[in-house]
Amino acid sequence: MSTLTQDIPPTARPSAAPEREETTRRRTAPGALLSKGVVNGLLIVAAFYTLMPVSWLLFAATKNHRDLFATSGFAFGDFNLFANLERVFTFNDGIYLRWFGNSILYSVVGSAVSTLLCVATGYAFDKYEFRGKEKLFALVLGGVLVPTTVIQLPMYLLATKAGVVNTYWALLLPALVNPFGVYLARVFSEGYVPGEVLEAARVDGAGELRTFARIGLPMLAPGFMTIFLFSFTASWNNFFGALVMLNDEQLYPVNLGLFMWNSVTQQQPEFYSLVITGSLVAVVPLIVAFVCLQRFWRSGLTAGAVK
Repeated sequence: MSTLTQDIPPTARPSAAPEREETTRRRTAPGALLSKGVVNGLLIVAAFYTLMPVSWLLFAATKNHRDLFATSGFAFGDFNLFANLERVFTFNDGIYLRWFGNSILYSVVGSAVSTLLCVATGYAFDKYEFRGKEKLFALVLGGVLVPTTVIQLPMYLLATKAGVVNTYWALLLPALVNPFGVYLARVFSEGYVPGEVLEAARVDGAGELRTFARIGLPMLAPGFMTIFLFSFTASWNNFFGALVMLNDEQLYPVNLGLFMWNSVTQQQPEFYSLVITGSLVAVVPLIVAFVCLQRFWRSGLTAGAVK
């Protein structure tokens, strides 16, 4: 009997593994579905809470002045959106378009130059060794801890000494300094730019500037776009800095211009529709920037450039 038992191949013997896996799957399936349902439910609630102000703007922009206060906040009006847009763009000789263009200038140009400086600085902190490197980087990190509103008064005094108050430079120059961008650039440089690739470029005779421009900067494209998006959002929402530095309405960014319109709504209620429709238009560039640039965050094609 023992001989017959030993002659049976192992594969022919019954195994309880499939039954155990099936039992485990049946036990864990309801729990997994419940956890996914809870997570998805929380995400839906968070998305609804985040999009609710924007959806309210969209509903309110379709109403005239009477419907704005006589109907529900989340109900469409008589679809006066195009009429409201025309009124916003033509009011006071199209001053809103001037504000919108100023915001594009402050945000796009200022953020692009600031991001390039941050990427170059973070690259230098990562790839080069020099005296006092870590102490200097600690000083840069200390700048992250300082709130922007705290330094507005010193910046205003410096701008007064330099004679750039009430000019475009009053907002463009402070936007070039971004300590958090330098920190992110160093982190991206450590992960995306292998030192072996730079050494190979130097062996081939490339200078440091050419190595950075031709090799380091393309590899840092995801980090560049991420820092640019943060800088763009901060510049677009820079209300307090513009309020302190600017007096000429021709130089206002769109958020400060909308604030000035909103300040007179108590005396002139017809400005409510201008403020609401203008706010809806002002949100569009941020949405476009996030939708168009989010693919760069997930880009990791250059992370394995070393062979």
